[in-house]
Amino acid sequence: MTETVQNLGENGYLVTYVAKSGSFATLRMYTDKLLTFDIHSYEVDNKGRAAIETLCNRLEEKMKDVLRGNIKRLKRLPAIVRGGAIDRYWPTADGRLVEYDIDDVVYDEDSAYQNIKILHSKQFGNILILNGDINLGESDLPYTQAIMGDGVEDYKGKEILILGGGDGGILYELVKLKPKMVTMVEIDQMVIDACCKHMRKTCGDVLDNLKGDCYQVLVEDCVPVLKAYAAEGRLFDYVINDLTAVPISTSPEEESTWDFLRLILDLAVKVLKPTGKYFTQGNCANLTDALAMYEQQLNKLYCPVEYSKKVVCVPSYAELWVFYTVWKK
Repeated sequence: MTETVQNLGENGYLVTYVAKSGSFATLRMYTDKLLTFDIHSYEVDNKGRAAIETLCNRLEEKMKDVLRGNIKRLKRLPAIVRGGAIDRYWPTADGRLVEYDIDDVVYDEDSAYQNIKILHSKQFGNILILNGDINLGESDLPYTQAIMGDGVEDYKGKEILILGGGDGGILYELVKLKPKMVTMVEIDQMVIDACCKHMRKTCGDVLDNLKGDCYQVLVEDCVPVLKAYAAEGRLFDYVINDLTAVPISTSPEEESTWDFLRLILDLAVKVLKPTGKYFTQGNCANLTDALAMYEQQLNKLYCPVEYSKKVVCVPSYAELWVFYTVWKK
């Protein structure tokens, strides 16, 4: 490899190594005794990756020898694979990068509203990803149970409204509980179709038809539907909001998202019976500022409400998630 050394004075040294193959490495020595070594290599098979792993092992041994045992701490990170046919890297809500065991792109299409991906994970089964956000994996029954009240609610003979829920998971679990009628309002038919075909462990057969004995699916924008229900005085025992998570940012550019969230909250409470309950997801438990801002919105509704919250581990999210129950005072 060709070696180039740059003396950065009080900022240490930068050494670059370039091979004829195009692979290269950078060695950065900082004045506070931090040393980093990065290798970039184009490898298309496991044999090439094994060779890099062997090289790293040899490098570690050489560093220990040259530095005469003065290494106080050594950390080696696994390779980040870029440009692969399958994207395995997805961020958590609080900004941590997770490498998933994705081995297949099951579905990848753009609808009029969003990009829809369904990727297969060895651990979590098929995972629905909308506009780059992980929505639900086939492993994520804890999510569905949490947003339905964790099994303590009696849905028999009740009228229920689901906002969103295009993956069919909530609807599938509800129809088992003998409700009077479940109305699901999902704007994107392509999400319904994709999940009906590729998320059967989550939705069962409920998305095969838009109407069943105790449910109906309306492929519409939920806002005008909610406004119409409020105007005609239609009330539900339960409203389950599976539309969107609480916005991560509390900065002004997110104000339109908060406006939408407040609108949904107000309309949902308007169509709740006096004894009814409103269930929704919040966000990652680490996003305390965003969650606090959401709770502030609950004090701005047209009528006083009370709420409780619960933290649940959702498998494919790789983080703890907050769920809310809201009811009229």
